[in-house]
Amino acid sequence: MLVITIGAGLYAQDNFFASKAGMVLTYANYDAKGSTESHTVMTIKDVKGSGKNMTVTYVSSSLDKNRKAIKDSQDITLQVVVKNGVAIMDMNQVIPAEMKAQGVKIDVSGIPVEYPSDLKAGQTLKPSEINMAMDLGIMKVNTVAKTVGKCLTIEDVKVPAGTYKCHKISQTITTTAMGINTVATCVTWLAPGIGTVKSETYDDKNKLTSSFALVELKGK
Repeated sequence: MLVITIGAGLYAQDNFFASKAGMVLTYANYDAKGSTESHTVMTIKDVKGSGKNMTVTYVSSSLDKNRKAIKDSQDITLQVVVKNGVAIMDMNQVIPAEMKAQGVKIDVSGIPVEYPSDLKAGQTLKPSEINMAMDLGIMKVNTVAKTVGKCLTIEDVKVPAGTYKCHKISQTITTTAMGINTVATCVTWLAPGIGTVKSETYDDKNKLTSSFALVELKGK
């Protein structure tokens, strides 16, 4: 759940954000050895407003490694509100419906990551923080993830969906849960008008643990 929260919690200024109705972005999710584990499809269903003030509605679907439907998998509808050029999403939207049905109470809040529209190589990002409170009935678990990062460079990145000029972002995420701290590094390549093109996650020993990449883009 924490991984989902962090992944969905990367907010951006509108030029690093897919916001055209009809766009469909398909990502392949890889394990530490580079083998495909599953796919995620993000479809922009509706866009209200324009420019620096709009509301974008996405539908996120999960597919298996062969891009086939997963039995009992449920689509997730996500709504992003862009105000004055900054996109903000209520993180509680990513909580699976089955967890809600089971009576698990989860509340997600915090300070989003912001990627300025004029982001430059070497520029440090504002610190961000995600807080997740989970009430399991018999116990309560609080998790805090703090992120610091910077833009390393601007470079061309080749993925299965094509080659894109991206801002390469490195972020260190320190997570505290039940008194235990863990540290991970996330390296992400962002393209204007699209968002994330590629991302890699490393543990505290700088060992790759997972990654994902854009494999297909429709409706740009």
